[in-house]
Parts: sequence; C-alpha cells; structure tokens
Amino acid sequence: MESGVRTLALNTGISVPCFVQGRLDETRYDGDAPLLLLHAWGESWRSFERLIASLSDLLLVAPDLRGHGGADKPLEGYSLAEVARDAVAVLDGLGVRRAHVLGSSSGGYVAQQLAVGYPERVSSLVLVGAPLSLHSRPAFADEVEALADPVPESWVRESLSWYRLLHTVPPAYIEDRVQDGLAMPAAVWKASLRGLYQAVPPTETGHVSARTLILWGAHDHLVPRKHQETLAARIPASLLKIYGETGHLVLWESPERVAGDVVGFLGS
Repeated sequence: MESGVRTLALNTGISVPCFVQGRLDETRYDGDAPLLLLHAWGESWRSFERLIASLSDLLLVAPDLRGHGGADKPLEGYSLAEVARDAVAVLDGLGVRRAHVLGSSSGGYVAQQLAVGYPERVSSLVLVGAPLSLHSRPAFADEVEALADPVPESWVRESLSWYRLLHTVPPAYIEDRVQDGLAMPAAVWKASLRGLYQAVPPTETGHVSARTLILWGAHDHLVPRKHQETLAARIPASLLKIYGETGHLVLWESPERVAGDVVGFLGS
C-alpha cells in the first residue's frame, strides 16, 4: 500500500506534515473511509508508527497537529475548537469527505470535539485513553508556564515520567517522544495546554452520534474509570473495553492490541 508524508497547506492558515497510507482517491464510500489519527499533547504523528505497522491494510491519515512536530507553530489558534477545525481542514486538504477518527489521550479530546462539531465528517470514533474532561488546571501547569526557550531536554524527559508504564516500551520510541517535545517552543507548550484545560468538555456542549470504541487502561492514574463509564454513557453507540495491567499511555504500551481492536471494530 502506498505511503508517505506530504505537506498540506490548510484553509485554517497553517501548513502541517501529514502521513498518508493508501490511495485516498479510492474512498468513495464510508466503508472505504480512511482512519484519521490524532496524536496527544506534546507528541507528533510519529507516535503512531508502532500502531501503523499493525494497520498495513488500512487507509490512514496522520497529521502533526498545530504547533507540534513539523507543523507550523503560530502563537495563536490552540483552543480545542480551533484544533478540531484544523483536523477538518486536513480532511478538506486531502479531499476526504468522511473519516473514521482515532484519538490518543488528549488527541481523543480533539476527536470528541470533532465528532460533536462536525458529525457529518466522522464515520466512527476510537478513543484511546481519552479524557471525559480536562476542564480544570492540571497540577503540572505551573511547570509548563515556567518554561522558556530553549525548552530543557531534562524537563522533557522528566515530563514523560508523569505517565506510569506497566509494559516495556522500546527505548527508541521513548527517545522519539523526547524529540517531539524538543520540537515545541515554550509558547506552544503553554498555549496548547491552556487550549485543552480551558475548553468546555465536548460531551457537555453536544452529542457524539458516531459509533464509538473506548479503550482504557485499568491502571490509568490520570483518567479515572468512572469518567470512562460516564463518557460511554454519554455516547449511545459506544463500547468500553478495559485493558488490564495497562496505564494511561495505552497507545505506547499496547499498540498491537489496539490495532487488533481497531480492525475488529471497523470491520464489524
């Protein structure tokens, strides 16, 4: 299947790199819709590389979100609604009418906003360790607000320790996430975090009508189980699957299992 990274000039005024797997000109029906991958805060599309390796038969679209990775890094435009609009602009730029959408961690928050605000563009939804709400200032916000350029590598490495890992994750993968963090200026770290915790939770502003798979790690110390159960209750056509012996970073810890569940969900 054809794959490669292309640069998209979005109608929201920024340019972003976007990994594309497959021929998008063949997506005539919802069943052929690509899977749009939305990464977490502080990461890039490359955080999906281990997942992509197990999804070789699917049409995939994986952009860097505003301010992250190789995307443009303006000082503004980081509200949850604006980042969701960028995701729509990625689909527009690729000529894609509808997509299945998978969001990891805070990327799942963006995915929820996309499903609420643009239901006609979302064929189905997969939320991987995604929060119900981020509408409170996190404890580490003071650390982020204190950042100055150049962002210290030591701080980026330390920030990864906020997330407990119960499975072995390849060191090279973690090093790539360090590089993702170093690619973000201090102003983007701050603005993108504010955009998340200042937003009203998407499921409090509207309804998710898309069929949804929710994947959650049983040892997630950031996103409690009761929030996942509430999220599932708010989305009528949803299924919650719990991964035992897995923490918040489900995508990092269990990419092959996630891939299997995604393929089964999309094919059902």
